[in-house]
Amino acid sequence: MSTWTLLLIALGVSADAFAVALGKGLQMRRLRSRDALVLAATFGGFQALMPLIGWFLGRGLRDYIEDVDHWIAFGLLVLIGARMIWEALHPDADESTDEVGIPLRQLLLLGIATSIDALAVGVSFAFLEVDITGAVLAIGVVTFVLTLVGVHLGHRAGVRFRTPAEVVGGLILVLIGIRILLDHLGVL
Repeated sequence: MSTWTLLLIALGVSADAFAVALGKGLQMRRLRSRDALVLAATFGGFQALMPLIGWFLGRGLRDYIEDVDHWIAFGLLVLIGARMIWEALHPDADESTDEVGIPLRQLLLLGIATSIDALAVGVSFAFLEVDITGAVLAIGVVTFVLTLVGVHLGHRAGVRFRTPAEVVGGLILVLIGIRILLDHLGVL
């Protein structure tokens, strides 16, 4: 998998974290660097851990489904991308608090919730030629940086970028899934 494709995947799976970071930034009465760094480290850590877990799960199944692996990667990426687009266009109204700081329980739940997509992407990595170490590092670092940017933008500008970020992230994953399928079918 090319470096550009890997970076696009990292951007795609980071979209949820970016959107949540925008919302958390908006909620912060006072922007504290510590809170932004803790959120970024949590999201980056979960986003790096989940594809690794997914990769190990996928590797265990690889011999059994090697003939259809490209269909699995295609299906997972398209489903994840489509779900991200759907959720972006149908937002929940549950982010209306004005708390300062982020409670640990909420932080962990947000970390898990924003990285479920990365778990499924990790499963698809098991069926592709991917350097899992590089992929995990890229996803973690991109998520960390985008989370920091999201918190700062959210604090300054509000959540007007949330929906476009999630839609673009979802579209990226769908397009990569289509590319993987077309490549395996010999079209590309």
